[in-house]
Amino acid sequence: MKYPLDCEDTFSKTYLFWLSRFIRNKITSLSNRQVKNKDRLALILQELTIGFDSIESLKLTIKEVRNIGVNSIHVYFIPLEKLYNFMINYGPSSMKEMDEELLRDFLITQTSKLSDATKKNYRISLVTFFGYIDKQNEETNGFVYRYGIELKNWGGLSGKSGTKLPSFMKKDEVRVFIEAIDLYPFSAKIAARNRLVIKIILYTGIRVSEAINIELKDFNKDGDVFIIQVRGKGNKPRVVMIKANIIAKDLNEWNEVKPNNNTLLLCNQKAKALSQAYISSIVEKILLSIGIRKEKNGAHMLRHTFATMLYQKSKDLILVQESLGHADINTSRIYTHFDKDQLERTTDIF
Repeated sequence: MKYPLDCEDTFSKTYLFWLSRFIRNKITSLSNRQVKNKDRLALILQELTIGFDSIESLKLTIKEVRNIGVNSIHVYFIPLEKLYNFMINYGPSSMKEMDEELLRDFLITQTSKLSDATKKNYRISLVTFFGYIDKQNEETNGFVYRYGIELKNWGGLSGKSGTKLPSFMKKDEVRVFIEAIDLYPFSAKIAARNRLVIKIILYTGIRVSEAINIELKDFNKDGDVFIIQVRGKGNKPRVVMIKANIIAKDLNEWNEVKPNNNTLLLCNQKAKALSQAYISSIVEKILLSIGIRKEKNGAHMLRHTFATMLYQKSKDLILVQESLGHADINTSRIYTHFDKDQLERTTDIF
């Protein structure tokens, strides 16, 4: 039986709902050769089906499962317990607020002192958990929410794959890309909208999920800038700005054709929110049309580009953290790797 992604009235209850069922699924798939009390294990499986009201109660049950003889279940539970506590600090209202970027933030901040072997276990646990949810959730209208979590080459792991820095465009590439946004042959009804969303992401560094959910009431002109209030991770608000002259033409054209019965700044022809996959696809098409190829050509690369250029210009890590809405400054610290001025000082040592 499948369930809606947000099947309970709070994030805490919903997360525990999915975690209980995931743990039940893993118990039934792990080896049971050393199980000492099969009757008790059967009862625990029933309890997991019903669910738990607190992470502490579930933790005690996991301990009992290990004592019964299912030894490796804690490898899956411990990372997901820590993710639960990590998310509760954000105060989220929906399971949809978790995505690959937030999970990378979680891994970077929570596993820094752990061994590579343990870090790999954390990654496996997260990927497996969200893969399970991908297969088991379904709304009443048949819609299925897909996380598609992969966590490939995240910065905490060393070894053969190495630690990979985020893809970003250099200044000359950004200049060419900006010109290409206005020249790309989108169809007439969506051209202004597509140009608008890409420019907003590039010039403010907001997440794609934040851009496609901007509400009209949170988008206001103040002098020569537009002030945009966005909702970040954990539904936390922050404010970003973009110069009015950058988007004025596209905004006016879009307002002439956009559906009226909508509270969103950006939407499709049915007045529904755009998808993250769609935004990434149009960014990739523009990049390929001008011969720019990065390891990741999607829209999130624009956010990395903004952050990299912001740090290079300001040398202010706090400003980068606040602009990007990072909960932990260590997440923002990755952009110091691109400080060319600092690196050039190393060339004069001898």
